[in-house]
Amino acid sequence: MNALRIATRKSALAMWQARHVADLLKVEHPGIAVEIVPVVTQGDRILDRPLAQIGGKGLFLKELEEALLSDRADLAVHSMKDVPMEQTAGLELEVVLPRARPFDAWITRDGQRLEETRPHARVGTSSLRRRCQLLAARPDLEVLDLRGNVDTRVSKLDEGEYDAVILACAGLERLGMGDRITQVLGPPHWLPAAAQGIIGLQCRSGDHAVGSLIEPLHDHAAGLQAVSERRVATLLEGSCQVPLAVFAELDDQRARIEGLVGTPDGLTLLRASAEGAVAALATLAETVAEELLAQGADAIIRAQAFT
Repeated sequence: MNALRIATRKSALAMWQARHVADLLKVEHPGIAVEIVPVVTQGDRILDRPLAQIGGKGLFLKELEEALLSDRADLAVHSMKDVPMEQTAGLELEVVLPRARPFDAWITRDGQRLEETRPHARVGTSSLRRRCQLLAARPDLEVLDLRGNVDTRVSKLDEGEYDAVILACAGLERLGMGDRITQVLGPPHWLPAAAQGIIGLQCRSGDHAVGSLIEPLHDHAAGLQAVSERRVATLLEGSCQVPLAVFAELDDQRARIEGLVGTPDGLTLLRASAEGAVAALATLAETVAEELLAQGADAIIRAQAFT
């Protein structure tokens, strides 16, 4: 292998993530050569419609996966919250990095928190998950679609198109924009997307050379969180078309998983949680999913599938 080729989207955040992985590999394997392979995805090209209308977050991965399958790249770097629950044949994603802050950020120009924001303020978000939790807390606010990279979204706020925007804390902090966070939206009232804040490394199945290079970067705790949170989403057939939130918190050998499914208008929010040993995370995930389904989550999910 002349150089390890890392496929990534061209956004500032995606490039940061790819370079971060490259730096970690160079520390772990001194002398390794790494090449960044920028790729434009369909999700980057279509910016005038909500993700839920154009096929979901998987649109940010297809071209990266094609680069792996066609041997134009050896490794792809993904935000795990954007990775579909069903893995692509011929590829594997077993290595994840330590989790950054997984929660959402409320950002305003004037420093007003969510509860202080004036009635009918315009809030930008492209996420149905964020929309349903926002309207459940503040039904008086006007929620408008917001697409684009992190810096683009913040610029639209600064230019006055929105009174507030909601983004992921991890992306802002990775780009050195953590000072823009007005308020962290977190548990128990506000839950993130499954595996939010976790970077995943994808390679070709059976590529032992690349697998051995990236294996030392794997973070066990983040891996447990990603698997259990994605398990809840899988059992609920969750995607970005469904307002679904889930968060697994680990404390020594104990774990707690919280899940939420809601309607986009925020009028219905279903919640479930389960606690137990870390060793029983798979069972806890199944319990949360089953409780949400028992409350009627399947009807909400079916309704969104035909919206």
